[in-house]
Amino acid sequence: MSNHQILNTADHAELRVHTGAGAEFGDAAMAALVVPEEFRQAQAHYPIVFRRDAESGAFTGLALFGFENGENLFLDGDTWDARYRPLSIAIQPFLVGQAPDGEGEGQVHVDMAHPRIARNGEGTRVFDEHGKPTPMLETISEQLGQLHGGYQASGSFYDALARYQLLEPFSFEVPLSNGSKHSLVGFHMIDEEKLRALDGDALGSLHAEGHLLPIFMAVASLSNLSELVVRKDAKENRG
Repeated sequence: MSNHQILNTADHAELRVHTGAGAEFGDAAMAALVVPEEFRQAQAHYPIVFRRDAESGAFTGLALFGFENGENLFLDGDTWDARYRPLSIAIQPFLVGQAPDGEGEGQVHVDMAHPRIARNGEGTRVFDEHGKPTPMLETISEQLGQLHGGYQASGSFYDALARYQLLEPFSFEVPLSNGSKHSLVGFHMIDEEKLRALDGDALGSLHAEGHLLPIFMAVASLSNLSELVVRKDAKENRG
């Protein structure tokens, strides 16, 4: 169970967090949310797929790390084997919360039940001995702003995809050298055929609204599926 608190020096002057990688810190995840503004960075390493919420019907973008629940093929012990980590992973255990009255700008909250909360003097300090934010917290605050802004702006992106019917469900077979097979189902991808069929006005509108680049980044990212299979195969062969 989470325990969200507003981050402040009175309550969290001695707070330390683990900033490294590891399954014990919650990094053993099959996928993580990515917002369209970070598709350019994410596509260099991960396939970007889309998942529809069964209740609301809303879509979110996901950077794919593996083919099974709890599988992160980029995680090797205490090493994350990629130069970029999605913002939704990088900011943990912090998050943006609203003021109690729901007004004003978002506030930095911390989940005190998160496994990245350090104990016994371990980890990196959040505030220095003078109560000032450490460089780590300054970086986190910037990333929180990017993630929050990107998430708020993502609605228009998914509206545009819906307007031109650019998302389609897909399945992906994962054949391995040991003869076993895995299937990736339940996700959507950009429909390249419909994308190619768009006329100049539609493409111009998508470009003017800032949506064309993340669409192309999501398409390009799917070339990483083959690399993910290579990682999966190596893992299976290692046992």
